Amino acid sequence: MNLKILLLPGDGIGTEVTAAAVEVLKAVGKKFGHTLELSEGLLGGIAIHKTGTPFPKETEELCQKADATLMGAVGLPEFDAAPPSQRPEAGLLGMRRVLDVFANLRPVRTWPALVDSSPLKNHVVEGTDMIIVRELTGGLYYGQPRGMDENHGFNTMSYTRKEVERVTHTAFKLARNRRKRVTSVDKSNVLEVSQFWRKIVIEVAKNYPEIQLEHMLVDNAAMQMVLNPRQFDVMLTENTFGDILSDVGGILAGSIGMLPSASLGEKKGLYEPVHGSAPDIAGQNKANPLGAIGSVAAMLEYTFGLMKEANAVNDAIGKVLESGKVTADLRPKGKPATTTEVGQAVSAAL
Repeated sequence: MNLKILLLPGDGIGTEVTAAAVEVLKAVGKKFGHTLELSEGLLGGIAIHKTGTPFPKETEELCQKADATLMGAVGLPEFDAAPPSQRPEAGLLGMRRVLDVFANLRPVRTWPALVDSSPLKNHVVEGTDMIIVRELTGGLYYGQPRGMDENHGFNTMSYTRKEVERVTHTAFKLARNRRKRVTSVDKSNVLEVSQFWRKIVIEVAKNYPEIQLEHMLVDNAAMQMVLNPRQFDVMLTENTFGDILSDVGGILAGSIGMLPSASLGEKKGLYEPVHGSAPDIAGQNKANPLGAIGSVAAMLEYTFGLMKEANAVNDAIGKVLESGKVTADLRPKGKPATTTEVGQAVSAAL
């Protein structure tokens, strides 16, 4: 198979983890006989520096031509005081809108080798295996009106029936092949938009009688994730809540650097590690690339339907974790491995 993939390394450690992920992707191509058609574009802070905009037209065109996009990270401290539309993150939001990737899948798994890496007690995190399905193109991040003046700042959390229905179908279809349980997270005790969300989720659930549906308020969900994460199978939630809760998942996995993600639409897929650009360690070859490499596994599964290849990548990640050849964030017993060394170890394990 010919895999047509756009690479958007972005800012900070994004370039380093993407490079490691590409090496693994090349190893997959070699092992399983696939050809790679790779292109590269600009997104985020580096795009602002070179083109004046966080999401250049050329990058938009490359996204449309590729079957899938693999992204590193965006964000640089120098843009923290810039208006929202002129920050690196605006490029990511723009790309999500253009690709219409409405469902963000964030697997949270506690690997046996990383039980001691979590700050939570071993008996709490052992056996955690959940996936957060976050709606990605609606809610506060996109709602209108929005704005700010000297005395007032405001955003709008808004959802349409179509937006809730399509991401809910995604969550229930995933649950079919897992433990058949969906937890829908909202704030329906105080927010009308959450009451609407819950109403639509209940309606969609009638199409999946084999799936158990429960509802949970977002503050309780955050607490339950650190008290008893094994209770969750598929967690469904809106954009802002999903953004926050998936970072809580980093505690369960041992490091946010372990978390991959897949953003899916009707036709296109965008894949990226959950972590940010981490400018404090950029250029030091010490970032954890396993989130990016796990995103490659997700790409192989969801965009290209290559389950054998995806499983091989995840198995290789497991072998590397067992070997102890990991970066400093995972608290190795010996000398920490570099970003490059971890990428090479996963490729070798394939």
